[in-house]
Amino acid sequence: MDTHENKSMWAKLITGLVVVYLLVAVGLGVYWSAEPDVWDVPRVVEQDAAALGKQPAIGFATTSTLIRLGNVLLDKPGGYISNDIAPPGLWLDNIANWEFGVLVQIRDMSRALRKDIARSQSTSREDVDLARAEPQLHFDNNSFWFPSTESEYRRGIQYLEAYQVRLLDDDVTNAQFYARADNLRNWLADVETRLGSLSQKLSASVGKEQINVDLAGDSAAKQSTQSPQEMRLKTPFTQIDDVFYEARGASYALIHLMKAIEVDFKDILEKKNAMVSLRQIVRELESTQQSVGSPMILNGSGFGLFANHSLVMANYISRANAAIIDLRRLLEQG
Repeated sequence: MDTHENKSMWAKLITGLVVVYLLVAVGLGVYWSAEPDVWDVPRVVEQDAAALGKQPAIGFATTSTLIRLGNVLLDKPGGYISNDIAPPGLWLDNIANWEFGVLVQIRDMSRALRKDIARSQSTSREDVDLARAEPQLHFDNNSFWFPSTESEYRRGIQYLEAYQVRLLDDDVTNAQFYARADNLRNWLADVETRLGSLSQKLSASVGKEQINVDLAGDSAAKQSTQSPQEMRLKTPFTQIDDVFYEARGASYALIHLMKAIEVDFKDILEKKNAMVSLRQIVRELESTQQSVGSPMILNGSGFGLFANHSLVMANYISRANAAIIDLRRLLEQG
């Protein structure tokens, strides 16, 4: 066999291997892009408590749900892919943005636990495990190695699990979860700002003119630099699907956290006659999880021939946000 034939054989072999690799990568990419299913929070909370040989205590549902969301983020098909440096994870920006949406809600709840919910008052001592968990969960979400994002997040989840175990221990009095109206309002305020931002970015998929209302309502208000009186807001075309899937991820996490809140804050919600308001929030958020019947996120004009998936998502997000505002007002009432 001459040199030319050897080169031809090697070229065919390498080409075949590349084709096989790409086909496998595409198949894995489709499988890894599937979003996890919503689970039955009350049932799973009962199972988690039974696994520890205990009855759920106040705060167990929220903590259990937060831990499970973290595990879903790391252990779903393909694992955590936002920090992948090779195909197919490198190509899957939609599921990576979904992960970021979930991650932001995990971070916000872990901060709320540390800052408010696990403390009796602003001058009281913070929980030691929650104080360690929060910075771990705020670690860089794109670190591939030394250390990896996954290892840091798993350490944060372990601290949450330690706090959860102490919640169920009758002999340990330094782990608390204060299901008070003010604590719930503070967390809902964070959710409100997150959803408001997502709604604005989703609505700006088609571009819109907006009057500057940054200083509205306060005649003495000032800002560091001048802004135009009218602004044109438009989400760049390359970021439209990114924002869409970030909103789906955030909504996915909030569905579960809201259902956990319904368990842990049941007495407060019933006293304020606010249970229906919370369930309406969940109903709106569940609508964001409908299957997308298109291979790509369409960006038609508001009343044009083609759909605009971002505007549909913005509608559900805005309605959920409006319901959160109503719920916070109910919680403020005596």
